[in-house]
Amino acid sequence: MSNSSFQGDVIQGRSIISSLDVASLTAGEHQFWFQVASTAIGQYQYLPVIVLKGEQEGPRVMVTAGVHGDELNGVLAAQKLGRQLKGKVVSGTVTIVPTINLPGMLNHSRDYSSSDPDASPCNLNRFFPGNPQGDAANRYVDSLWQNLLKSNADLAIDLHTQTSGATYPLYIFADFRIEASLNMARQAQPDVILNDPGDTGVLETVWNQANIPSITIEVGTAKIIQQPLIDRTVEGIEEILRHQSVIEGEVKPEYRSAFEGNNIVSIRANEGGFVLPQVELLQSVVEGELLAISYNAFGEETERYVAPNNGTVLSHNIDSMREPGALIVRLISKL
Repeated sequence: MSNSSFQGDVIQGRSIISSLDVASLTAGEHQFWFQVASTAIGQYQYLPVIVLKGEQEGPRVMVTAGVHGDELNGVLAAQKLGRQLKGKVVSGTVTIVPTINLPGMLNHSRDYSSSDPDASPCNLNRFFPGNPQGDAANRYVDSLWQNLLKSNADLAIDLHTQTSGATYPLYIFADFRIEASLNMARQAQPDVILNDPGDTGVLETVWNQANIPSITIEVGTAKIIQQPLIDRTVEGIEEILRHQSVIEGEVKPEYRSAFEGNNIVSIRANEGGFVLPQVELLQSVVEGELLAISYNAFGEETERYVAPNNGTVLSHNIDSMREPGALIVRLISKL
């Protein structure tokens, strides 16, 4: 890609593009609508894109959010980052795409959905890098990857939250085999970092496979505004940008000590019921310690869930109704 492709149309004062090349842009702030895919009636869907470009050469940093449509703290953090960085980027570029999964967000759903009667709602973060000849989800992701994301990044940060019904602290996935990814994770100063080799189809994994170091930041809980975690996320990304000399300022001489682990155990409901957690986030537990109590529809105790091993509480349910197989508590530990 050598130039951004402008469609000649304008929505709400912002130009529509079908592809982006940040190298072709002048220094300063740019806002676009990216034409990602059309609907079943032939209307295009547009994603907001913010580009902040410095006067000097430097790394291209991509920040995405909203891959899961109900994970709004990441979206709010991406938007705040755009506001905070105005006039501050001195080298390289920061590109922010805050609402990746537009259909999911509009449906207040984690999943991507289309009007195709043969397609079920799906987890968009298992479809990267997409397929131009595939179903609607694959084509949507392919358009994003090929025309907006892949060619405009040297480093990448993807913002999420825990799925609806459960909660996380400020938590980062990073592949420890990639030094730049681990460095970014530590610079962002989260509560927990997981050594994550990656799963097929996940945006973070695909970035890493393209030799673009990346991390995934989980910003607390879906559908609940958590301003302190949003603020910490933005501060953490700004610290990463200072280390890259994208923005000016002294880097911190030392960082908040995050728990770094590489083993996750999820305790799931054996039967449906109303489950009350007996632990808090980041609490250390030992094998056999009580984690949660389940009650039936009459309010009678039916089961007690205990820790299968020593660990730290990474997540627990905040929605009391749990179907069989639903997450109750997630523990992280070091092997």
